[in-house]
Amino acid sequence: MRSASKTALRKSRRMALKKANTEIEVKLRIRDGRRLLRQLARLKAKLTHARVHEMNTLYDTPDGNLARHGRMLRLRVERPAGRPDGPRKTRKMGTQGSEISAWLTFKGPPNGAQASQPGQYKIREEHELRISDYQEVPKILEALGLRRWFRYEKYRTTFALPGGSRVKLVFDETPIGLFVELEGERGEIDRAAELLDFTSSDYINQSYGALFMEECGLARPMSHHEPTPASGLPDMLFRRSKGVSAAT
Repeated sequence: MRSASKTALRKSRRMALKKANTEIEVKLRIRDGRRLLRQLARLKAKLTHARVHEMNTLYDTPDGNLARHGRMLRLRVERPAGRPDGPRKTRKMGTQGSEISAWLTFKGPPNGAQASQPGQYKIREEHELRISDYQEVPKILEALGLRRWFRYEKYRTTFALPGGSRVKLVFDETPIGLFVELEGERGEIDRAAELLDFTSSDYINQSYGALFMEECGLARPMSHHEPTPASGLPDMLFRRSKGVSAAT
């Protein structure tokens, strides 16, 4: 009995750890950024992380093994950005007063066929580590035989909804348009989307890379083809586009 009890306890701990490292999220396409910000103000949403510029770099093996199996390794570097229609304001970030924050993130494959269909949630294993010296990370990854294959940038502002909601709401300004990402438990995501006048039929569970593939004509709309190093996808950068901001 004692052995069975220990086995059950270990299983329970593994399940709890797995849940803690599972990302559940959806994207919503935003047509009017100013209207969204007015909605958030009316809802008394709290700004939890001021607007930052992100540069995201994906790494993979030379044969693209990670992407082919639905896995992702990403280095993200954040810098304070200020308002899109105002002067840039410097904001101290990080534990040692640095303006720059960086994260190394591993994501596992989407959770089966359910997560790869329109209208469903995007569910992935996720492990993330904050990096103090982000400039050394590429050297380490390349020394391990990995190579950079795709970069994408965006501006991100993070909010918390009122009423005890545990949903993380981020507003992304990207070279391919404006989006909201909602991350949390399924029921809370649905309630947050409803507050913003969206339904589950509006949910997008594709990555920005997959959406950019469609924008570039490298994949059919809603085909849910995730890019790999063999896709020939250019970097998704603002200088390649006309630029998008919340003011549009």
